[in-house]
Amino acid sequence: MTPHHANDRLTLLGALSNQYPTADAAIAEIAGLSAQLDLPMGLVHVISDVHGEDTKLRHVIHNASGALRPLVEQVLAGKLSKEDRERFLKILYYPREALAKFVPEIEARGPAARTEWAFQTLSLQCEIIRALRKTYRRELVDRLTPPHFRELFVEMLSGQRPEFPRAMLAAMGNAGAGRCQDEEYDRDWEAIAAASRLIRSLASAEILVAGDLGDRGPRIDKVIDLLMFQPRVSLLWGNHDTIWMGASLGHDPCLLTVLRFSARYRQAAQLEEGYGILTTPLEKLVREVYADDPCERFIPKGTGHRDPLTVARMQKAIAIMQFKAEGRMIAGRPEWDLDHRRLLHRIDKAAGTVTIDGKTHPLLDARLPTIDPRDPYAYSPEEAACMDAIRESFVSSVRLRTHMQWLARRGGMWTRRDDVLVFHACVPVDSAGTPLPLKVDGREVAGRELMDALATVVRRCFRTGAIGGVQRARGAPRDGIGADADWLWYLWGGPRSPLFGKDKLATFETYFVADKDAHKETKNPYFDLMHDAEFIRRIGRLFGMGDDVLIVNGHVPVKVEKGERPVKRGGNAVTIDGAFSPAYGDRGYTLVLKPDRIDLAEHTTFSSVEACIEQGADIVPTVSTIRTYAKPRLVRDTEEGREIRQRVEHLRELVRAYQEGLVTERGP
Repeated sequence: MTPHHANDRLTLLGALSNQYPTADAAIAEIAGLSAQLDLPMGLVHVISDVHGEDTKLRHVIHNASGALRPLVEQVLAGKLSKEDRERFLKILYYPREALAKFVPEIEARGPAARTEWAFQTLSLQCEIIRALRKTYRRELVDRLTPPHFRELFVEMLSGQRPEFPRAMLAAMGNAGAGRCQDEEYDRDWEAIAAASRLIRSLASAEILVAGDLGDRGPRIDKVIDLLMFQPRVSLLWGNHDTIWMGASLGHDPCLLTVLRFSARYRQAAQLEEGYGILTTPLEKLVREVYADDPCERFIPKGTGHRDPLTVARMQKAIAIMQFKAEGRMIAGRPEWDLDHRRLLHRIDKAAGTVTIDGKTHPLLDARLPTIDPRDPYAYSPEEAACMDAIRESFVSSVRLRTHMQWLARRGGMWTRRDDVLVFHACVPVDSAGTPLPLKVDGREVAGRELMDALATVVRRCFRTGAIGGVQRARGAPRDGIGADADWLWYLWGGPRSPLFGKDKLATFETYFVADKDAHKETKNPYFDLMHDAEFIRRIGRLFGMGDDVLIVNGHVPVKVEKGERPVKRGGNAVTIDGAFSPAYGDRGYTLVLKPDRIDLAEHTTFSSVEACIEQGADIVPTVSTIRTYAKPRLVRDTEEGREIRQRVEHLRELVRAYQEGLVTERGP
């Protein structure tokens, strides 16, 4: 090792010594990590295409994709009646809501009965915790336990002196001797809620969401809040995520697409209540410009508090502004080769027609009061005033910016978990299966390189976009910041976007053209080639995977009613977009990576938390096994195991450096 490299290495070891300031601390961590290698690998739950369905996602997380129910039945076999078991499951899934229902009955029995009920419930919870913690180091369990309940949980889990935690619970509820009648701490109920959360946290070593957190469903904000609250969550971006990210930066094509979806599916609450974004400027625009427009092609889906005709007019106003903003952006992006998707200047207002790809179609709606044939992509004065107010509302929303920055930091284009490769939609390829190139940052890239280059651009948006998004929105000259924001839109609907995988977005045609052929969005050949096992292996090699690769995608809903199946015919690719949202079918899948196998859980409809508490509603998935292993995998057999072994080597170097005096110990 050269002196320069030696100095660099000592600098890194010095940084590591901040975490392990003594040789004893480093050796203790080596011991813990070495023992961890022989633990069973943790369960990874892979979910995709949530589309704003926060209530259903919450239940799928809380019941561990249906795995908690059979675990309770196994561990507590013969200890609970069916009625008591159902009550116990409700406490595990939704402790606060369940206790709110059960507590009055329990308290009516008196303080001693309350303490006993809390003790017995916590004892049952600890049996589940013991079963789950076998796959984890003690430090993780401690970290997931609230500090103020740590002593109680240690005592309960040891089971060596039950009277001690009983007395603790009595004092926590202020149910002990000499209690003051007008004081109740209620921390016994909090302890039960904390134990339920610990169980749910231990039930999944990781939750991996493969994109599309929002749109269609009601509340992307609540979906992100829920995921941010999970102890171990990983994210991949979907194309619906990138338009929300762009919207938060004030990028007109992105924020108008977000607005149009919210109007089309009557989900304004996520904007107004979730992010404090004003939609009143749109209502003003509608009153000024579209007051007598029937907007028959824009009738929204679903129900809501606004008059449906008003929402239809809002949707039309948004759509026209979207087509204008996209047209201006595409004109400045000749390298995308999308000029044929600029359609407004191809409208003949006098004839009531539009020419698309050389074919002239009659317009289904020829009321286009804000389109000036002399400059069809310019906002009208009324539209410009509306957009100034809307844009300011988007970029000023602190909560939206916080959520999207979290998504940008935590997300990515692809990831792997051992033999499983996950990305949202596709690797764009030609009909022969060769990855298609796209110029990003001045360089032609394809396959994995394309995904990596686009991920760099997305992250760069959020390093510079706090200023650039607003500058671009106000008409600042195109620069690196503005160009990056355009890529968030391209990821949403560009023909070579790995998050989209179609030749076009036929939004204009769907609204304005009757010809169904014009509506067709042709999928990239990738989606047909997924059935070819050798093609999947070739794609896997691009990402450094072996021939045993299993590729997992979301994005395209599996149409079970048409005979489609999630596992492709070659057996080494699976689509897990199971129509999580009611807009797509209200089912959904979780892929569960287990030590001995990979399971696919198909979910069903879930109505509400209230239905769970009052009627025992649950999602009991249909589970099928799509891959098995010759022997259960330990941590040492996984990517995590390789990382642990590398960390152990670094710690051994640190211990040698301490012993040789190259790094100074700082302990007492």
